[in-house]
Amino acid sequence: MGTWTVFRTAEFAQIVALSLIVSLSATAVASVIGLPCGAALAIFRFPGRRLLILLANAFLGLPPVVVGLTLYLILSRSGPLGSLGLLFTPSAMVIAQVLLATPIITALTHRAIEAPWHEYGGALRVDGATRSRSIQMLLAIARPAVLTAVLAGFGRTISEVGAVLIAGGNIAGYTRIMTTAIVLKTSEGELGLALGLGLVLIGISIAASAGAFVLWERS
Repeated sequence: MGTWTVFRTAEFAQIVALSLIVSLSATAVASVIGLPCGAALAIFRFPGRRLLILLANAFLGLPPVVVGLTLYLILSRSGPLGSLGLLFTPSAMVIAQVLLATPIITALTHRAIEAPWHEYGGALRVDGATRSRSIQMLLAIARPAVLTAVLAGFGRTISEVGAVLIAGGNIAGYTRIMTTAIVLKTSEGELGLALGLGLVLIGISIAASAGAFVLWERS
């Protein structure tokens, strides 16, 4: 099957659609966790704060296969959450991507909020804004940098292969996404589908990276 022909197949559409659903869902969850946590690390002062900042930045390079293996052990039948039946499901893939994207969004949000807090924190306190309210306002003030953090998280999720392969199982029509399909189809010699998916993945990754760069330049 030729590279251009695969764009019209149902398998191609299903793989791309599932990839976007899983990655966008994971990015949304990671943003809900990472944005307020990153902002809180910039605003609040408490014991262990510096350690949490260090961990958030250290986990930027968290090995995906280790995340996948850990998740596999937790979700397998003999694991503590095995009764939930999440292993080899899209939900497990979302969880894996959330674990990888959350430190990125948290660390970048912390860096984005630090400067506005130093600049506007005093004025916000004088105006009677609570720290929780300050977080909302500072996230709005640093919107371009915050959106950059979210796009960076999405870039991590959409390109992920190791963790989702272990946790999702790469099941045809159920947990097969672009990255895992590319690995499989290349090994099987179906280069047309692999190249087609690769072109789409490159396009999405470039768009996310370009968007993050533009927003960072404007911040």
